[in-house]
Amino acid sequence: MILLALAVGGRGIVDPAEPVIRADDEALLRGRGAFETLRVYGGRPFQLGAHLDRLAGSAERLGLAPIDQREFERITALALGHAGVPDVVLRLFWTPGPEEGPPTALALVSPIPAWIEPRRARGVRAIALRGIRADAPWLLPGTKSTSYAVNMAAEAEAKRRGGDDAIFVDGAGIVLEGPVTNVWWRRGRTLHTPTLALGILAGVTRAVLLELAPQLGFAVEEGMYPVAELEAAEEAFTSSSVREVMPVVELDGDAIGRGPAAAELQAALRHEALR
Repeated sequence: MILLALAVGGRGIVDPAEPVIRADDEALLRGRGAFETLRVYGGRPFQLGAHLDRLAGSAERLGLAPIDQREFERITALALGHAGVPDVVLRLFWTPGPEEGPPTALALVSPIPAWIEPRRARGVRAIALRGIRADAPWLLPGTKSTSYAVNMAAEAEAKRRGGDDAIFVDGAGIVLEGPVTNVWWRRGRTLHTPTLALGILAGVTRAVLLELAPQLGFAVEEGMYPVAELEAAEEAFTSSSVREVMPVVELDGDAIGRGPAAAELQAALRHEALR
């Protein structure tokens, strides 16, 4: 990842080559850090408030100190201003520091990955992998923590099998989510997506699409669905803040048709972000 700018809570803009995390920070030692990733359109971070709310929730579930939302807003503005690029990726981190603190707030700005638009045009080849239904509180349901090794290993395994991305299913074959995405599919004019009761991440873009879909004439149903429902879909796609709406054209080597929902929702999402 190329860093265009880095801002640190209590300090301001820092050279990206300068160390800012202590070696005994528990985010490094134990993965007890929280983070958010969002997209910036025309210099404005989309749904920043919702991302900060989710960051606060992740921090609470991880037992971290409460976040300072105003400080995150401050360093976000500093980092984006210093980067000087209107359309970028913004990453926010909240780490506990060493055992007795103090915590650290970080805002990192990087370019939007160049592979996203070609992948959207081609569509995603997905591989179903067994995941864990995080329905117990100690499994940290809906938490974005820096303990992200399993998610990255899943993406690597999907690529090893000839795919682009993974879709997690639980031991009973119920569709969960992707490593960094929520999952959707369409049958007729109804969109289906796994319920948050499964312990999946409450995606900020997922929430926006839940509002936009009815405006486009789609009904939406949330539930617990076997992977066979996804396999039989007329159309499928994923959603995330940086990748936005990404069509899924293949699952485990079997084709899934393309349809109108992904393109219409992508256009509506962009319109919402830019207005």
